[in-house]
Amino acid sequence: MAISFEFQFKEGILLVKAKGRDESVEEVIGYGLSIKEEALRLGAEKILCDERQLIYALGTFNTFESAEFIAEHVPKIAKVAVVCDPSNLGEAQFYETVVVNRGLELRVFTQMNEAKNWLHQQNA
Repeated sequence: MAISFEFQFKEGILLVKAKGRDESVEEVIGYGLSIKEEALRLGAEKILCDERQLIYALGTFNTFESAEFIAEHVPKIAKVAVVCDPSNLGEAQFYETVVVNRGLELRVFTQMNEAKNWLHQQNA
C-alpha cells in the first residue's frame, strides 16, 4: 500500500498523519513536496509528521537519495519533528542526519510527547 496522508492545522502546527508503505524514491519525494506546499500555503513554521503507521521500505541508498533531494529542494521554512515506529528508527535517524547536514531543522522521535516538546522549544 502506497503512502497516504492527511493534514490538520492546529495551534500553529501542521500535523501530518501518514500511513502505508514507502514504495519508491519518487513517492517519498512527492510526500515531502506535498508537506512543503501545505506548510507554505498555511504559513506553518512547525510541522509534526506522525509516521508511526508508515512502513519504511526504502534501502539505504534510496533513503539517502530522497533525503538529499528534499534538502536541496525544500527551503528552510519550518521546524520538523517526525515520529516513527521504533522499528523504523535506524532508517529515520539516517534520513535525519542527511537533511540536517544540509541545513534543515528536523528531528526524529518515537514518542509523540517528546516531539511536541521539541517543537515548542525556542532555539538558542
